[in-house]
Amino acid sequence: MAPSTTTSSTIPFPYTLFFLYIEPFFTALGAVYAFFLQTQYLTLTVPSNPLPPSLREQVVLNQLANLYLVFAVSEACVLRATKDVRVWETFLIGLLVADFGHLASVFAVEGWEGYWKIWEWNSMSWGNLGFVYAGATMRIAFLAGVGLGAGSKRKGSKRTMVSDPLTQDRIPPLRDATRCLNPLHGFEMRGPQL
Repeated sequence: MAPSTTTSSTIPFPYTLFFLYIEPFFTALGAVYAFFLQTQYLTLTVPSNPLPPSLREQVVLNQLANLYLVFAVSEACVLRATKDVRVWETFLIGLLVADFGHLASVFAVEGWEGYWKIWEWNSMSWGNLGFVYAGATMRIAFLAGVGLGAGSKRKGSKRTMVSDPLTQDRIPPLRDATRCLNPLHGFEMRGPQL
């Protein structure tokens, strides 16, 4: 039996709006700030240190801007290019891991209180925390199948096994969605040919 897929017409509008338009736009905006407005970016991130960026910080901010741009373009393009909910799930798992890493990265500046004292947040805190909270919440909801309906991922018993296109193995859905985390996936170790 072929695995079920969800077409873009059955993916609820809030997910489509957020993942294809809102998040890529604001992530690209973060790239613009990190690349072109570096002094503002650093001052908003670490208000107690309003110095212009050093050469070292400029290089790191340029690299960060590039990563934000890759994230924005990848999300906007990959999710538009497929109607397979498994691809969406796999991609969103990767972004969810990045969300938790991003939240952990701001601890040095924000501390524990910074995570919840929203009345003290500046615009950078809203981006680093508030927007990441929203993105992680949307990803968790999608991965949990919230709003996907009976015609999609929620058909649990009919979607118990899928084929791995590289090895033709029958694999359970969770492994299918997380196999990208295995760096050796698809490689076979063989001894020397004598």
